[in-house]
Amino acid sequence: MKDLILSIANIFVYVGKVFTFIRNIFLNLFLLAMIIGLIVFLLPDRKSRISPDTILRLDISGDIVEEKRILSSLEKIAAGTLDPDIPEPETALQDILDIVREATTDDRISVLLLNLKYMGRAGLNQLETIGAALEKFRASGKTVVAAEDYYTQTQYYLASHADKVIVNPMGGVDIHGFGVYRLYFKEAMERLEINYNIFRVGTYKSALEPFTRNSMSSEDQQQNDLWLSALWQVYTDTIVRLRKLSPDTLQYYTGNIAEALDTTGGDPAQLALQTGLVDQVWTRDEIDTYLASLTGKSSAKPAILESSAYFAELVPSYSSSDSEQDRVGLIIAEGNIFPGKQPPGVIGGDSLAMLIKKARKDTQVKALVLRINSGGGSAFASEIIRQELLLLKKSNKPFIVSMGAVAASGGYWIAADADEIWASPSTITGSIGIFGAIPTFEKTLANVGVYSDGTGTTPLSAGLDLTQPLPEQLKDAIQQTVVHNYDQFLQIVAEGRDLDKAKVEKLAEGRVYDAITARNLGLVDKLGPLDTAIEAAAALAGLSAYTTEYIRSPISVSEQFLRFFTTGMSRFSGFFSNNSGVAEWLKHIVGSRLEPLLLFNDPRNIYAHCLINVSF
Repeated sequence: MKDLILSIANIFVYVGKVFTFIRNIFLNLFLLAMIIGLIVFLLPDRKSRISPDTILRLDISGDIVEEKRILSSLEKIAAGTLDPDIPEPETALQDILDIVREATTDDRISVLLLNLKYMGRAGLNQLETIGAALEKFRASGKTVVAAEDYYTQTQYYLASHADKVIVNPMGGVDIHGFGVYRLYFKEAMERLEINYNIFRVGTYKSALEPFTRNSMSSEDQQQNDLWLSALWQVYTDTIVRLRKLSPDTLQYYTGNIAEALDTTGGDPAQLALQTGLVDQVWTRDEIDTYLASLTGKSSAKPAILESSAYFAELVPSYSSSDSEQDRVGLIIAEGNIFPGKQPPGVIGGDSLAMLIKKARKDTQVKALVLRINSGGGSAFASEIIRQELLLLKKSNKPFIVSMGAVAASGGYWIAADADEIWASPSTITGSIGIFGAIPTFEKTLANVGVYSDGTGTTPLSAGLDLTQPLPEQLKDAIQQTVVHNYDQFLQIVAEGRDLDKAKVEKLAEGRVYDAITARNLGLVDKLGPLDTAIEAAAALAGLSAYTTEYIRSPISVSEQFLRFFTTGMSRFSGFFSNNSGVAEWLKHIVGSRLEPLLLFNDPRNIYAHCLINVSF
């Protein structure tokens, strides 16, 4: 017995030593990470040593977003490599604009080198805004250079703004057009015997088509063709203007690529040169020699300043200040709309409402600009946000909406009451419609021998039990609620936009519009970028001297450490290239095509959502 007790005790001692070892490892890693972050944070001032005729490399990595998510170091390390040249998986639009605008007036910067290698997805209006900043940089007498091994369609839009566009002899330029493609699950639902109960209003409300069809409906195809053509026209007009091409040349390149390649023996780089899309076909060594010549240096390897080092010394736009000046508050609303509190990159009904309330209560905030980049989501959360916006308006503070790439459905729900709605020509908006979606799995469970049964005091006592068919009475009640909410949506738009409700009803039904069409219909007031919308808000508030400041949720201690830690680690670790085939495929599938499966969490299962995922 004594030996047995000793054996059991030894087991616990051994287990304790294992846990102590693991704990020590994690504590040491944590301490090492803090030391690394502190060293990076305390690195000496690099901008102060910028020499004249410096080449500034504008690094655009990952997706261009309105507001960056907070990524944990574990996420970064798990997804990354040890390549220090690959920064973060997202780049904030305003950070890019700040860098270009500061460099435009910085006498030490003479050349801007676009680094687009790891650039991911971006809205066309975001690209237009960056392009306008690049054109101002060039207009100041400075040079913009684009030099890549290969250009995707998104990357090339920015590259076309350069004075010189260079491609590697093994590269090329991919311009193929815009499209919308989705996965459709009807047959899969039938095979799995999932009973998807659908409730909707609106001929063009296509968000539920993936569950009810195996292909795109003619109505959805019709509306998509219209706004896709409008965006494609914006894209091609820009390329034609900047590269001084004829429209026929670009049309031939995109529509007859096989025939065009035959003229260069199948060489994409030479085809891009022959077409006029690029100016030079050079190797990396030849590019280095050219860049060195721009700065008058004899060295074959030019000195290049990374934009992250340059940005670290800037005062970001719309940052907090202790000034007693009147302010225009700026709130970013990006991502799908969900109930409750949500982190940056997702719109939470409660968290966004809290920020709006903060703007209303702050006596120094005289006007509010809400920057919306969202296809919508929960109707309940959208209404919670709108109710807080109405309180802001009652406080006599002007409220302006600036639309990003998409401000549709629930995104339009929260925009409709604005004093003015601003958008870019390539903004996608509208999609005024409502739907409900509730799957039940009684047949799926029956296939494996699982059944749900019981008793209750009323026909609806089981509540929303997904293991049982929806009672007909409940189906009727949900459909009536959807119709009611749709009518409410129409009324919101009619009152907010000062339109006749009958007119709103005709242009609604879930239909999607480009911003130019939306302006002609009265859904958008003016076309212009964010900074113009801010000026308009200040004018409505009667402000001549003011500052603009982000209104954001307070950062917790854990978030502060996370930001500090990840900023330091970004100098020592990298991430999978956005051009990585597997990584990009997974991102595309999970991030966009399976979105309908991830969205549904409204407390009443009623949604104002528009699936806009343009294939660039």
